[in-house]
Parts: sequence; structure tokens; C-alpha cells
Amino acid sequence: MKKMSMFENYPDVVEVEDLRKMLGGISRKLAYRLLADDEIRSVKVGRSYKIPKVCVIEYLMGEEMCHIDLR
Repeated sequence: MKKMSMFENYPDVVEVEDLRKMLGGISRKLAYRLLADDEIRSVKVGRSYKIPKVCVIEYLMGEEMCHIDLR
């Protein structure tokens, strides 16, 4: 039996366009707001956000369901 993984077709670190697709086609403005408000943890490299895929999954699962320490 094959193990199913959420977002298995995405790399381990995604960018804003991938994030938008992963969240069902949200607007660019909402994506940047989620990142700026630290609703979805990310790292800003220069002018670009780098978002660990695991943080997108954590956001979708809710804090009470998924505790992942990236530090």
C-alpha cells in the first residue's frame, strides 16, 4: 500500500505562487498577509519568501493538531 502524503508533488520549500495554489487559489494579497502576520511561518530571503511545505501543512491542520518545531 502506497503512503499518501499531503502536497507530495511540491518541493520541501515553496514560494508564494505555490502557496497560493496549495491553499486553493487564494489571492496574492491574502498570501502575503498570511506570511507577514506570521500565520504561516516562513523565511524572507531578500525580497522573496521561502515557505517550508511543513509550515503550510501545519497551518491547514491547526496548531492543536500539528506541533512542528523548526528551530
